[in-house]
Amino acid sequence: MTDLAIATRPELAAAPGLQALQLRLLWLVGGCGAIVFIEPSPYEIAIVMAVVVFAATGLRMAPPLLVPLTLLAGIGLGYAIGAIALIDDPEILTWLLTSWYMAITAMFFAMLMLQDTSARLDALLRGYLFGAIIAALAGIAGYFGLIPGADELLTFAGRARGTFKDPNVLGAFLVLPALYTLQRIIEGSFWTATRNGVAFGILSLAIFLAFSRAAWGTFAGAALLMVALMFVTAPSQQARFRIVMLTMIALVLAAAAIAVLLSLDQVAALFKERASFHQPYDSGRFGRFGRHLLGAGMALDYPTGIGPLQFRRFFPEDTHNSFLNAFMSGGWISGVLYPALVFTTAIYGVRNVFVRTPWQKAYILVISTLVVTLLESFIIDTDHWRHYFMLLGLTWGLAVVSSGYRQAALLR
Repeated sequence: MTDLAIATRPELAAAPGLQALQLRLLWLVGGCGAIVFIEPSPYEIAIVMAVVVFAATGLRMAPPLLVPLTLLAGIGLGYAIGAIALIDDPEILTWLLTSWYMAITAMFFAMLMLQDTSARLDALLRGYLFGAIIAALAGIAGYFGLIPGADELLTFAGRARGTFKDPNVLGAFLVLPALYTLQRIIEGSFWTATRNGVAFGILSLAIFLAFSRAAWGTFAGAALLMVALMFVTAPSQQARFRIVMLTMIALVLAAAAIAVLLSLDQVAALFKERASFHQPYDSGRFGRFGRHLLGAGMALDYPTGIGPLQFRRFFPEDTHNSFLNAFMSGGWISGVLYPALVFTTAIYGVRNVFVRTPWQKAYILVISTLVVTLLESFIIDTDHWRHYFMLLGLTWGLAVVSSGYRQAALLR
């Protein structure tokens, strides 16, 4: 029996009791992804539990997944070579092990999608949404001082960070669930749209209060891409009209909400500062973009890289560019294989998103978030973002199973 058959025949799914346990674990994984201000985080515990249960009960492998597996292993090998002379440093060792751990989680999520696709993806996204709302509410409460004594924990430099260590990561993490609720607003019934409208408002407000320009851009770009893909794949003209009308209403409401927020002096001052494209740490010879150019020149002189976390020894700050960091940390091996992984994932993912499957809407949500997050990797370090590797894995798994679904349909 082929992996294609396994992926597309629901009767081959796990027994009901086991399936229920698996779905609960995936919900837990999604929810725990929002609590990362402690190390190890609850996410690590949840993902280990999920890996053990799914591995013990059977995970499938499909030939196309050898592509990300090989690329991720090659990237990790490059990092290991670059870290050889520094391996006695506990921080370097932790960084290296974390990189391999992230790669393993990506493959785990990819293999998950090959069976019981709709139910597993739905459970993961629902858990993710629950955790995201908790993180968003924590960030909002911290920003407005609603929890006495918790301001320093829930905010950083006047910006909401909620249950994360960094406002930038909070904002990036909330993009996927915010788009999830937006999609349900556009395509759901009145009451579904109302419930998700409340959640969308909470998540959008938290993204705004994180004051992360990258998160703002990712949210806007991914939302536009998602709506465009929904429009193109809509089954009827009536559905397209609904998408256009509700999107226009959402834009008007968003503009009104931003105007209200900017009427608050505290918000307006920080927004004006953060919205500027001329930040001190961005410009100048050793600013963010200056470091990118200088680092690109260094990459040619260090075939095995300078080692993980060593860029800061040459420059005032880290690379803030995942593509450059691959070259710096893992030399030419990682530097070449990382963009190969990224762009192969994006191309293969977009290619299969147009297949009409029961999970197509969720697939559109995942690929829209992933593609714009990949672009964000040019200006920020996404190397160890848990949700980033989840998106990578989900994209590969959904692309493989969607391709299989199309082939099975042609054979019927």
